[in-house]
Amino acid sequence: MKGIVLAGGSGTRLYPITLALSKQLVPVYDKPMIYYPVSTLMLAGIRDILIISTPVDLPQIERLLGDGSKWGVRFSYAVQPQPDGLAQAFVIGREFIGDDPVCLILGDNIFYGQGFTGMMLDAVNNADKGLATIFGYPVTDPRRFGVVTLDDGGLPVAIEEKPSEPRSDKAVVGIYFYPNNVVDIAAAIKPSARGEYEITSVNEEYLRRNKLRVKCFGRGFAWLDTGTVDSLIDASNFVEAIERRQGIVISAPEEVAFRRGFISAQELRRLGERLQQTDYGQYLIRLADGKVF
Repeated sequence: MKGIVLAGGSGTRLYPITLALSKQLVPVYDKPMIYYPVSTLMLAGIRDILIISTPVDLPQIERLLGDGSKWGVRFSYAVQPQPDGLAQAFVIGREFIGDDPVCLILGDNIFYGQGFTGMMLDAVNNADKGLATIFGYPVTDPRRFGVVTLDDGGLPVAIEEKPSEPRSDKAVVGIYFYPNNVVDIAAAIKPSARGEYEITSVNEEYLRRNKLRVKCFGRGFAWLDTGTVDSLIDASNFVEAIERRQGIVISAPEEVAFRRGFISAQELRRLGERLQQTDYGQYLIRLADGKVF
């Protein structure tokens, strides 16, 4: 399976922070924002990842991530000239995707909770079987989100974009797993009233074909969108609380690479030594030495 991180947009809701800095490079506590979605893809076992961003921001992101070899993955890069909708990622990334299924994750979404890796691996298996998988998260005000409604058996019966009278409290979050035919479905959809190629239109087509599945996050699971100053602070505070109390680091690509077997303990230690003046680097060294469980 291939992975795509859609890291486009101008980050206007974070101005003036993002006037001269890519939103995806803004720190969320102790690491750049883009580390979180990249780590999520790696947790799902995805090692071939395309980063899509603006012409201005892409060189900054490439400077940070490089070719991915230090983490045992491969990064490719592509430009999204205008933010014309999430589904455009599959048009831009068609050659990259090739004949493989694909996972799309938004560059400003953070996920944390027990069982998430297993849910993603199930979604990978679904994609191999020709099924699309989206994720639902209960929210207090569904009118602000794309919303999925399920029947008594847990199968989706409707998807609505920011409905005025929601039939469900399940918001569709920013990670999507698709079989390879998503490239054709995305290429065939028409722009919405706001002129964008909507991911909801893609999901509706899979629903029409009875090929859409939904996994719902339960109580205690965290889904954080870091697109505003307040949500960015909330996310940073959340990450800080978990890391300080449990003595771990959330969404460190180096750790994910090590635990998934992409790199060795020796390679992990070298990465930690490059950052040894920081708590982050010291954590990687302890992990490589078997002192983190």
